[in-house]
Amino acid sequence: MLRSASICLALILIGSSWAAVSQSPPAIPYKYFRAGNAKDVSVKPRAGFALMGGGTDLDEAFQWLCDCARGGDLLVLRATGTDAYNPYVQGICKLNSVATLIAPTKEAAEDPFVAQAIAHAGALFISGGDQANYINFWMGTPVQAALNDAIRRGIPIGGTSAGLAVLGEYSYSAQGDMPNDKDLDSKTTLGDPHNPRETLVRGFLHIPLLGNLITDTHFVKRDRMGRLLVFLARLNERQGYPPVVSLQPVRGIGVDEGAAVLLEANGKARVVGRGNAYFLEPPFVKDQLQRNRPLDLGAVEVQKVAPGGSFNLKNWRGDSIRYTLRVQAGVIHSTQTGGAIY
Repeated sequence: MLRSASICLALILIGSSWAAVSQSPPAIPYKYFRAGNAKDVSVKPRAGFALMGGGTDLDEAFQWLCDCARGGDLLVLRATGTDAYNPYVQGICKLNSVATLIAPTKEAAEDPFVAQAIAHAGALFISGGDQANYINFWMGTPVQAALNDAIRRGIPIGGTSAGLAVLGEYSYSAQGDMPNDKDLDSKTTLGDPHNPRETLVRGFLHIPLLGNLITDTHFVKRDRMGRLLVFLARLNERQGYPPVVSLQPVRGIGVDEGAAVLLEANGKARVVGRGNAYFLEPPFVKDQLQRNRPLDLGAVEVQKVAPGGSFNLKNWRGDSIRYTLRVQAGVIHSTQTGGAIY
């Protein structure tokens, strides 16, 4: 009788344990919010790339990205944040659906649903935030593979601020920043081009038109000309970091807040919004840059394109104001009237 009671008690404990587990299923590592049609629609989108400089979102750039999607399903990718883009995009675009996918960890990026959602999208947009999250959480995962597969298939993709920072072949990853660090500014980088915070990575995304390029954002607002010059110097020094494989120097594109470069698949782009875009072509650096020594850099050709202007990335020419920058002992000198660097 005692034995039977023990068996009954064991069964009760097992059943209680099972009930507790069944009431608390494993947490889903990602968040997914969808607005519009619950089922994807099959369309043939137009390839293109929206390079947005950050700040207040630019309706014209999103409308262009939506036009590229041709009524399909647009997916917003984030590592942090909310689904605030869903109603915003719905308000200016006619799409089958708008969804936001938040993948805040490596575990989330490994979940099969995340790659499937990217694979089914008719357009992709990488939001702002901290690009270190994108590199730390997504690089080397199915998210990276799915993004590059989408690019190969001609899916249009855009990015703003941190989202633009990771579109070029080379990216400032911000992985050297500590939680309380201020924005990595031009003064800091020009004073020490080998500052450990200047972390650069290669090959997160493979967009042929943005090959051999690094981008920067919030350009004039946060005075980032100097730090982009340092990034270019680092990439083009004798033993570049990371090593440069091209026979031509790595080029740079800086985009102002409230502006965007809308790049077609044929390499032709136009600048829209409330700011300019800057296209930089530096020389290779002859001598190795020294730690704790201010930057010296030879002639960098700059082309500044105003809103409404065009630029062709294939021949690196456009409707631009052209001038030259040099850096001596960490100080930028310009051929523009008054020595203006922007």
